[in-house]
Amino acid sequence: MTTSPQPVLRPARSTDAGKIAEILHGFEVDTPWMPKQHTGAEAISFCGTMIDRGWVIIAQIEGRVDGFLARDGAEVCALYIRDAARGHGIGRALLNYAKSVQSPLQLWSFQANEGAQRFYLREGFVEQTRTDGATNGEGLPDIQYIWPAPKPEPKVAPKPAPKPVESKPDKAADSPVTKPTGSPKDTA
Repeated sequence: MTTSPQPVLRPARSTDAGKIAEILHGFEVDTPWMPKQHTGAEAISFCGTMIDRGWVIIAQIEGRVDGFLARDGAEVCALYIRDAARGHGIGRALLNYAKSVQSPLQLWSFQANEGAQRFYLREGFVEQTRTDGATNGEGLPDIQYIWPAPKPEPKVAPKPAPKPVESKPDKAADSPVTKPTGSPKDTA
């Protein structure tokens, strides 16, 4: 039994823009439900911008770029794996790297991308919100996921009602009040 070589992760360089754009644009072109909105040149420009901002980590196996993750702070903006390289732990390696440097994380996935949904749930993300897609560029219904799962609010037991306090007669209250006599100088 042979094992797949482990991916090598590294920050993307400007010369990687074409390689990751090929993966990104390939997903758009090859996915039937995905709107065809961008040219290959636009994908290269977009990927170059993400690289220039320092957002992109790539995964290489045997020198070939097989996937990438783009992260802006807590938001995973993109996670794409070359079709032929899926199922070999590349997505998990990229996501584990992101988890190691940022917590919490949040990301969006299209509702039609059922494989991505299963992956994110398997990796400990939880669904936060669903939308009809009116606010994303593709107009596709999407799901927001977050990691780690929010901790449930601790249940606080209700405080018991205070017990009534029995009032006891105050002996001092029954004694006559006496005023000191004389001036303050007299007490010295």
